[in-house]
Amino acid sequence: MKTLRYGLFSFFAITLFLIGSPAFAGHGAGGGPSKALIEGGDTINISGIILDSHKEPIDEANVKILVNGKEVEHVVTAHNGKYVARFQLEKGEVQRATIQINADKTSFKGVTLTVQGNDMAQKGNQLYVSEDISLDRHLGPAFWISTVVFILAYVLIAFELLHRTVAAMLGAIVMLVISYTIGTINPEYHICSFESAIFSIDMNVVFLLMGMMIIVGVLKHTGVFQWCAYMSYKLAKGKVFVLVVYLMIFTAVSSAFLDNVTTMLLLTGVAIEISISLGINPLHMLLPLVFASNVGGTATLIGDPPNIMIGSYAGLTFMDFVVALALLCGVCMIALIIFTKLVWGKGYAAAKVDDVQDFIQVLKEKYRITDPRLLTYGLAVLGFVVFLFLSHGYWHMEVSVAALMGGAVLLTVAILTEKVDLIELIEKDIEWPTLMFFIFLFIMVGAVESSGLLAVVADWILELSAGDFVIACSLILWVAAIMSAFVDNIPFTATMLPIVAYLSAVIPGAENTLWWALALGACFGGNGTIIGASANVVTMGIAESRGYKISFIGFMKTAFPYMIITIIIAHAWLLIFRPQ
Repeated sequence: MKTLRYGLFSFFAITLFLIGSPAFAGHGAGGGPSKALIEGGDTINISGIILDSHKEPIDEANVKILVNGKEVEHVVTAHNGKYVARFQLEKGEVQRATIQINADKTSFKGVTLTVQGNDMAQKGNQLYVSEDISLDRHLGPAFWISTVVFILAYVLIAFELLHRTVAAMLGAIVMLVISYTIGTINPEYHICSFESAIFSIDMNVVFLLMGMMIIVGVLKHTGVFQWCAYMSYKLAKGKVFVLVVYLMIFTAVSSAFLDNVTTMLLLTGVAIEISISLGINPLHMLLPLVFASNVGGTATLIGDPPNIMIGSYAGLTFMDFVVALALLCGVCMIALIIFTKLVWGKGYAAAKVDDVQDFIQVLKEKYRITDPRLLTYGLAVLGFVVFLFLSHGYWHMEVSVAALMGGAVLLTVAILTEKVDLIELIEKDIEWPTLMFFIFLFIMVGAVESSGLLAVVADWILELSAGDFVIACSLILWVAAIMSAFVDNIPFTATMLPIVAYLSAVIPGAENTLWWALALGACFGGNGTIIGASANVVTMGIAESRGYKISFIGFMKTAFPYMIITIIIAHAWLLIFRPQ
């Protein structure tokens, strides 16, 4: 365990070091070897941006400057696609020379432009020219290899043939190894560089999840979540269906402000014990709760991993999500309450408790607040973190900063008061495999994006939608829902991010609505099957360990119809109101 612990710390330390290292920070524009100055000569400055056919910047493109067929400068574009080349010629030679700009990159068709000396702006002995260059895609070996590796990793994840963290790690490493072995011999096989792989990791997502895991890990030691379950039963006064409704609402609200996986981890055991006490099948309570978790998590930026990824990529704030999606999620919760009554109502009605008051007393003793002082600190810190979430757009602060701040403060308080064991919390409450999965997944998606797979899919969707908003919105919503039902919605969302960004930019009137279509499809679609969302897998895994197993088909028979209902509601909502 110690080896694992120190290995994980080392991994993150090295990652952060690489991101901030001079080698990584300096990667990009410029970079040719220093050349001897020509006294009295002219200095030519050539700059611009290398773009793809979607007008997106291309990083790590090679830009060579040739004068009369001889290479005089070689630079590599930065992550924003910019390049700056600088070289000298003898005084007056620029007017007679043939200057060419050659731009190329693996998976793109190279382009050569000729620059005339008369086209340059001049100030003293400094000449300037700006040339933006557009490169068309070329689907070569790097494209096909990265696509095959990505699909194979996707299959391993979707059908649980290999743990998703290991599958993502394997896929990312295979792409990098191919790039640095075969790709070194033949550049057509170079998929991505190590620097671009590190740059593709969205640390805002990783740190946000880490911070929230720490906060919830500390709060768990206070017994507050179990106490809430007891209060729900007390308020329901022994009425099982009312109890389930209260628990669904509590789960949805909790999942909106906490990670829904964490919420279900804390509530599943309690729900099972209450179900056993009432004499009903725990699955009849767990299924509505996990549906509620996925719906509630859709309402905010931090409620579900796909939303975190969308918000980080598109620059959407916490309040943007609340304004656009919260009311819709409330409507879907009403639909869930009705659906639950129709499907499991008879089972709830059959549950009987001989003495409701005695049972409430039993729950009161069993599920009580164990540390009021730590709970007070925890709620105060959590309240301040939520305030920063709500206002982070004003502060221009990433939500991960707020989460890490809350986690650091609460962890400090817990350790100083000797309420929490640091090592135990780090090992058990921070889900390292999940965080590592995100890191390797970002690398994989960055690689296939660089090699052109996402551009091909985007062109296909754009062609199919013919630039029509209604068709594009419908395609994104329903494709996201169906795909997310059968594969983990996290990798699918990561795949769709640049595609939706492109469609939002080129389709008139789309603005943020297509982002909401992706969020609703990915999050609501996760309710479709047992592997559609991480919360489903976690909840059903705990239930199975307690002897209550449900098959893939058994889960789908109930879950898929509800998923279809919510997608229909979301579809109508998006087309009628077009939330921005």
